[in-house]
Amino acid sequence: MTSLSGDSDKEKLRSVTVDLNNDASLLIDIPDALCERDKVKFTVHTKKPEFSVSRQHEDFIWLHDTIVETEDYAGFIIPPAPPKPDFEGPREKMQKLGEGESSMTKEEYAKMKQELEAEYLAVFKKTVQVHEVFLQRLSSHPIFSKDRNFQIFLEFDQDLTVRRKNAKEMFGGFFKNMVKTADEVLISGIKEVDEFFEQEKTFLLDYSGKIKDATAKAEKMTRSHKNVADDYNLISAALNSTAADNNTTLKKHLEKCADVFEKLKKLEDRVASDQDLKLTELLRYYTRDIQAAKDLLYRRARALADYENCNKALDRARLRGKDIAQAEETQRKSLQKFDRLSESGKKELTSFKGRRVVAFRKNLIEMAELEIKHGRNSVSLLQGSIEMLKSN
Repeated sequence: MTSLSGDSDKEKLRSVTVDLNNDASLLIDIPDALCERDKVKFTVHTKKPEFSVSRQHEDFIWLHDTIVETEDYAGFIIPPAPPKPDFEGPREKMQKLGEGESSMTKEEYAKMKQELEAEYLAVFKKTVQVHEVFLQRLSSHPIFSKDRNFQIFLEFDQDLTVRRKNAKEMFGGFFKNMVKTADEVLISGIKEVDEFFEQEKTFLLDYSGKIKDATAKAEKMTRSHKNVADDYNLISAALNSTAADNNTTLKKHLEKCADVFEKLKKLEDRVASDQDLKLTELLRYYTRDIQAAKDLLYRRARALADYENCNKALDRARLRGKDIAQAEETQRKSLQKFDRLSESGKKELTSFKGRRVVAFRKNLIEMAELEIKHGRNSVSLLQGSIEMLKSN
């Protein structure tokens, strides 16, 4: 890999191909991604039929927004948009490393550069993964998979920039969100007419708080393991420094102890990385996915509020004895919309529950297996080190 600090540097990652759809008619993966400073270009590959197109993060946001703004999809949980790629942390560290190269030995510089490149690639891999998961959710959904804009995203072999929102449309979305916030206050007092949705609302509000709390604790745990790894690194460096100034028989023991702490550091880094991938990232994703489920409940509540307003308007029309037919038609359409959202919403929320349980079970089992593996490696390393020190 080349240096990450230069302006023209590009990093390429080959990701694992994933079957993103149980239906073999639509298979999608992101086999390659290219990072150029603050921009990432993803190669989106579709099988049956065969297509490969280049897409930027903004194209994923465009696709997400067009689905959110399609009224026919109001009764579905819309997959959360992937977060914006952020490589500033690793890049800043690499830049500082380059600035301090003259004060280091060649071995120290090579070691630190290798560690930073590994950190950068871990971030890059997660970035590819969250964008791939977004496509996975769309392609596996019976309705979203047939969306015209989704097909354009997959098959249009030119730049999608012209299809993205202009400034006016972006501000329109901003004001729409402000209105939504105001509406949430207004509809909060509306009495729920379906026990299923009342229970789901109570559950999601409670679950959302617990997931956010668990995310913060998981992030703290990951940072703690990284801090321990940094401490091991400092101890290893101190022992090597002491050994360099020592010409006695203790020199060999100091060097061996330094090597042990270096190996422990690498193990601790792997523990932190695995916990981040298997637990913290999962919790972050479901923080966003729970919000998408709450958005569905909001849209249904908005439809219920509209239906109740139509009932009041119909009552007023009947009292006045005019525009009754128009008010009845408006009420009928409003009821149809509310019933449609309720029917699809029940299916979506039930599916959400099953999908969530499967995802957490899978990741927690995999993380537990990795924890056992790392624990055994640590015990084996320490036992071997003790025997080694005893024999010398």
